[in-house]
Amino acid sequence: MRVALHTKVRADRVAEYEAAHREVPAELTDAIRAAGATSWTIWRSGTDLLHVLECEDYGRLLAELEKLPVNVAWQARMAELLDVVHDYSGEGADAGLPVVWELP
Repeated sequence: MRVALHTKVRADRVAEYEAAHREVPAELTDAIRAAGATSWTIWRSGTDLLHVLECEDYGRLLAELEKLPVNVAWQARMAELLDVVHDYSGEGADAGLPVVWELP
């Protein structure tokens, strides 16, 4: 499945956010892959961040990562850099942005 997420980086923390993503711990990327993700890309426009990830089951991915110490530490670090952690009305596996249109 493909999931799109929208977050916002704090305007005064853009450089730090980008620097952090140049050094994502291998232990975390390995855990993300082990939880079923096959790709994850983040684009930035100003302070808006668009994430697109592909995974077997987004709910399972979140559940498997939720209590891993490396992910807990990463999420705490990201919480310091982001204004909006998840811009959606749902929780967990329903966090993705709704699809409006897709090229047939």
